[in-house]
Amino acid sequence: MAAARISAATERAPGRRETESALSLAERMPRLVLEARRVSTTLAHGLHGRRRAGPGESFWQFRPFVTGEAAARIDWRRSARDDRLYVREREWEAAHNIWFWIDRSASMGFASDLALAPKVERALVLGLALADTLVEGGERTGLLGLTRATASRRIVETMAQALIGDAAGLEADLPPRAAPGRFDEAILISDFLSPLEAVAGAVRSLAGQGTRGHLVVVVDPVEETFPFAGQAVLHDLESRLSLDVGDAAAWGEVYRTRIAAHRAGLAEITRNQGWTLTLHRTDRPASEAALRLLTLVSAARGTG
Repeated sequence: MAAARISAATERAPGRRETESALSLAERMPRLVLEARRVSTTLAHGLHGRRRAGPGESFWQFRPFVTGEAAARIDWRRSARDDRLYVREREWEAAHNIWFWIDRSASMGFASDLALAPKVERALVLGLALADTLVEGGERTGLLGLTRATASRRIVETMAQALIGDAAGLEADLPPRAAPGRFDEAILISDFLSPLEAVAGAVRSLAGQGTRGHLVVVVDPVEETFPFAGQAVLHDLESRLSLDVGDAAAWGEVYRTRIAAHRAGLAEITRNQGWTLTLHRTDRPASEAALRLLTLVSAARGTG
């Protein structure tokens, strides 16, 4: 049997740098905002938004006047510029909001050599890019427990500033208690390595309000495959404990089995509440997960 020993991590222990990195995002946020804008731009062309005519306050578009409509709807200023009559349509504004929670706890700072970015950076880019794209599509978005839902074109900057100022959120590996609206949606982005009972409780709390939701599990490829052999020291970035493993290869199969069981548990949690589950590896482009989430949100809106 492979030998193992648990010890307290020292100040110089591997993983310390990743932990501190996860807790100091302010200097990296401008770069992440730019990356989020880039991802949202690539998604914009394929977005089938919810902007449509209806009893809202925001101008949406002009369209030709149709015989039989009330003459009071004609926009005479616009019509004067053409030889046709035009109606000023306003945007349909439903009482739906999309709320984000982005895990920034210490475990999210991990990044292996196989990853394109640390988990926390990928989670932030995903959340900000999705919010930006959804606002462009006519939605209102916000951060659970931090901001109100808004359709502001500066949603990325608003969310980034709120995250930078949220020191308490750096210690939370599960979303805060919140009360979204009955027809709202929640997008929770994390590695979800917390105990399944805790994750289930957080999801039930949100779903109990009638909120629909989506779990986005961000994983490093190394966390999926456990490609280690020989003697190894594993570090828990949350508890600061270390595990000295005498034969890492022998532990690999057990680890992969437990990870598979944990993922199956997450799938059951979401299935029981009618939510969705998306697995995103950090060696893949952020746009892949973002496009899937946009499709899921669109599908949920179609059945709402």
